[in-house]
Amino acid sequence: MKIVVAPNAFKGSMTAGRAAAAMAEGIRRVLADVQIDLVPVADGGDGLVDVALNALQGERCKLLVTGPRFDLVEAEFCHVPEQSFAALEMALASGLALLPEDMRDPTQTTTLGTGELILAALDLGVKKIGVGIGGSATCDGGIGMATALGVRFLDDAGRPVSPVGGALQDIAHVDLSGLDPRIGDTHIEAVCDVENSLLGEQGAARVYGPQKGADPGQVEQLESGLKNLARVIKADLGQDVCELPGAGAAGGLGAGLHAFLGAALRPGVDVVLDLVGLDEKLEGADLVLTGEGQVDFQTAFGKAPAGVAMRAKKQKIPCIVVAGSVGENLGDLHKQGVDAVFSLCSGPMSLQEAMQQAEISITRVTEQVLRCFLTGQRAITS
Repeated sequence: MKIVVAPNAFKGSMTAGRAAAAMAEGIRRVLADVQIDLVPVADGGDGLVDVALNALQGERCKLLVTGPRFDLVEAEFCHVPEQSFAALEMALASGLALLPEDMRDPTQTTTLGTGELILAALDLGVKKIGVGIGGSATCDGGIGMATALGVRFLDDAGRPVSPVGGALQDIAHVDLSGLDPRIGDTHIEAVCDVENSLLGEQGAARVYGPQKGADPGQVEQLESGLKNLARVIKADLGQDVCELPGAGAAGGLGAGLHAFLGAALRPGVDVVLDLVGLDEKLEGADLVLTGEGQVDFQTAFGKAPAGVAMRAKKQKIPCIVVAGSVGENLGDLHKQGVDAVFSLCSGPMSLQEAMQQAEISITRVTEQVLRCFLTGQRAITS
């Protein structure tokens, strides 16, 4: 029997690689003689660097950058010299997981460190950069990232504006004259896991602001600030980012990467699954296991488990999802190829307890998933 194990990261608990290893342990508790192909994946959020390191045998580069609340944090990215390519993710420099709950405030956070990662990649001479955008603590429209690369954001008096979400409403002009000239010779792709627009009910502030610590008043402040930024971008740069799919990803970083650096926005799951060669690894498989921290109706819209399931369905391979939590409405997931979804939670527990036990739980649940699958197989063949 051949089983492909292709989970996403479980945010705050496990990387995709650790999740895959834990699932493999659960499989081996049931089957000793089995081929297990570990294929950790990502969908543009956190996890892109680990996936690129594994798939492309890249070099891990570490450096200190400005964190989301302006403290120094150690971040890393993947450098592949043979391809003149770097993969980085904003979550490692500007991510929500870097902040304790009492420090989460998207009016005060910045993507400055993400720009510093891009700068470090440019210093290595790369000609192509993939930026995973997701898991952010920010809603600054990418002005922090652009500031690190030489872009100036000025108020009515010509003074620089602080590169945080709460200052977006003060921006009157964008000055690209100081932008690092190497950007013009570099192909940049923003790899995102959502298609949210910049503004409105499905925009960066109203959908994701509360998850990052914004109260209702701050949500409206951020919405107003992003609207002002979009207006200035259109006036000074001649670009309309309001309806651009993915512009609202990572607190508007999608819009900023596109407007200030000319980045293309690409669905992360397609980029990553091609990068890891999932289609080839699925050939001859009897079962596919995938998963991530939360599965609900949003999973069907470009998230990793849905992408894995669709690829499995094309090859007529059963696909089962293991998740930290499971929403009541799974949307179109079953139509996309997900045959069943199992939760890690064995009983009533707090989120913190569930996250602390995640690695043990995923092994335990995977064992039971496989026992269930094998029972079905025996019923079919008997």
